[in-house]
Amino acid sequence: MLNIYQKTLSKKASFKGIGLHSGKIAEISLIPSAEDTGITFKRTDIKDNNLIKANFQNVSSTNLCTVIKNQHGVSISTVEHLVAALYFTGVDNLEIQINNSEIPIMDGSAKDFVKIINKAGVKNQTKKRKYLKISKEVKIHNKNKFINLTPQDQRLKVNYELDYENKIISNQKNIVDLSSDNLEDIYSSRTFCLYKDIQKIKEAGLAKGGSLNNAIVVDDNKIINEGGLRNEKEFVNHKILDLAGDLFLAGHRILGHVKTKHGGHELNKRCLDLLFSDKNNYELFEVTKPDIRKENFIIRSEKIAAIA
Repeated sequence: MLNIYQKTLSKKASFKGIGLHSGKIAEISLIPSAEDTGITFKRTDIKDNNLIKANFQNVSSTNLCTVIKNQHGVSISTVEHLVAALYFTGVDNLEIQINNSEIPIMDGSAKDFVKIINKAGVKNQTKKRKYLKISKEVKIHNKNKFINLTPQDQRLKVNYELDYENKIISNQKNIVDLSSDNLEDIYSSRTFCLYKDIQKIKEAGLAKGGSLNNAIVVDDNKIINEGGLRNEKEFVNHKILDLAGDLFLAGHRILGHVKTKHGGHELNKRCLDLLFSDKNNYELFEVTKPDIRKENFIIRSEKIAAIA
């Protein structure tokens, strides 16, 4: 069911960890924030112009992670897992203070973030939450990759497919309702890479903090990590985790049906760009009150001219 009111943390929460690509330790504080402020990152290691809104319009790179940057060139990288955790736990408004340029990778999933947020607690605020409902199909095809957004009321349904030549990853599919399903397998699924690609990634100056503690490494016919997978669809489930974080950069929770194959950060960003290129593609609405008789919600729709 859809929540009526916006939410923030009940109290401050702090943690630290290593960045996957930078290899640098970052200290994070999650600070409760007022209604309608959304998700904002604050670089505490920089004195001025250090605020970055978690918004798709601020995405500056999608190379192996999602990077957002403000108009002054101040950036935060690898935001997708933490933003996905905020989506899963129902947080709308939060200031994320960080003393470095990359969100810690933790164990390669969003599991630790969800645990930290749940321990701090989430509370209702006084203003109502606005949902973004897909009104028209939005479609992007790029060779063997595609992503489609189509209308579907009161839920975000994801149909995701991977098709790798690697025998271990192979073809994986999953269909998940991000609005109502148990999402533990999604937020617990770790990032992954092929062993043969590691040298190339490192030569590009990335994955300086990568290890078997924060990523699944797949060789030709085996998983190198001790203990193997956490769930049988961990590869595609991690891609769904990334998708949830990237789509929450819309600034609102999207309600619709997402179908994608070989998706990724770049395709997710292009999808949001296309979605917001035409105001007829979507509308925002609030939940007014629960209809107990129908065990559902009465919806009041209101067209929004633009999203800042």
